Amino acid sequence: MNHSTLSRRRLAGSVLAAAAYSRASGAGDRVRVANIGCGRRGLLKELIQLKDKANIEIAAVCDTWRQKREKAALDVKEFTGSDPFQTAHFSEVLARKDIDAVVIGTPDHLHCAMLIEAIKAGKDVYVEKPLAMNMRELIRAYDAVKHSDRIVQMGTQMRSYPNSVGARKAIAAGELGRILKVEQVRNSYSPYWMSYGGSAFQGQKPEEADVDWKAFLGDRKARPFDPTQYQGWYGFREFSRGPHTNLMVHFIDMVHYATSTGPPARVVALGGIYRWKNEFTNPDSVEVALEYPEGFLVRYCTVFGTGAGNYAKWFGSRGTLDAKNLSPSQKWVVSGQGSGEPDRVQGEVEIVPVDTVPHMQNFLECVRTRQQPIAPIEAGYAHSVAVIMADEALTTGRRMVYDPAKREVHPG
Repeated sequence: MNHSTLSRRRLAGSVLAAAAYSRASGAGDRVRVANIGCGRRGLLKELIQLKDKANIEIAAVCDTWRQKREKAALDVKEFTGSDPFQTAHFSEVLARKDIDAVVIGTPDHLHCAMLIEAIKAGKDVYVEKPLAMNMRELIRAYDAVKHSDRIVQMGTQMRSYPNSVGARKAIAAGELGRILKVEQVRNSYSPYWMSYGGSAFQGQKPEEADVDWKAFLGDRKARPFDPTQYQGWYGFREFSRGPHTNLMVHFIDMVHYATSTGPPARVVALGGIYRWKNEFTNPDSVEVALEYPEGFLVRYCTVFGTGAGNYAKWFGSRGTLDAKNLSPSQKWVVSGQGSGEPDRVQGEVEIVPVDTVPHMQNFLECVRTRQQPIAPIEAGYAHSVAVIMADEALTTGRRMVYDPAKREVHPG
């Protein structure tokens, strides 16, 4: 059995399971959704699984690579029965009056511009993290959303884990006491971008004739077609910021969610390319320290070169939360480890998971109810400030400070 057959069978099983457990989707017509970016993020699969439960139609698929676009359309046809509109051009999707919402899973450098244009076109938007890679585009995107009546969900799906909601409740209830520090180490042997493209990549590689290279570049400088940059964009600073915007962003968003805080006040960072010296330009090792105005520290570390040493922990005055590296399938445990307080946690207490709906389903439900989703634009603003500060601290070698009144990041 080849991989594609296995994937399609699993997808078919997921669709049947979703249909079997479908809830009534409430009043209103079917929501028509467009999937923008049909790559490996799996957002189209989520939409297909939710077709009946959320009462949606996948009305359009958009991707700059012809084969990806056509494969997405075939999947929609096979598993939903509808025949979606296909295009390489985002603007053609926005021009369609029959599209209610768009799901944006494109390269990082396109997120803000696409979000702003989608808001102008009157669409509700699910947009992948990070929201932004610099403060200028972040402020433009944030203001565009706040001055509209559109629903926007950030693709920081860890907020929707049952353990995450349970941890937030436990922290709010004071079970850890005062939060003093939060840490994550997220290592792996090789950079994730090497599994997408590059000189060592063994998978399918795009041909220039099949790609809308200009649309991929967006506002980046024109250049000859480069299949490594196209597939392996995660590894290039022009299109992403590496571990900061693709791994750390999830952890930082979880810190903000669990502790009900906004952006950090000060950030320092170290790192560089230590192990994987090849065509990619993003760091393979980063170490970031963040200080929050509420009075606690956060540490984030990634080293590509070893898969050992991974963990995520919250340290409080009454005890420690071991979040099992933010795994949704493992039990998160609170203990009195490290505390000398008389009221420290006794023994080990499991975080009680809170029943939640999948992140994409939360977005689609909010499209109907017009209530704010679990990861609104404010969450995207806060996580973007944090990763922008980390990246600028790393590249400048200076401590970065955030001024919330001026919405500025500067050395200090």
